[in-house]
Amino acid sequence: MDNPDKKTDPEVIKYKVVVNDEEQYSIWPLESKVPLGWKELPESGSRDECLSYIKRVWTDMRPLSIRS
Repeated sequence: MDNPDKKTDPEVIKYKVVVNDEEQYSIWPLESKVPLGWKELPESGSRDECLSYIKRVWTDMRPLSIRS
């Protein structure tokens, strides 16, 4: 039986945007600790909101170390 209090629906879970030293972006659950090597940005919200932000700002997918 499913637990109705468990937040597993992507529309219910809130996320934060994170970025690493190579300027690669990702999303991470808001309530989870940011993994080593990543830093939290001020942007947060639904999965779609966070991915929309990343789409706007991450215009060069190449890692920073190989950009000219």
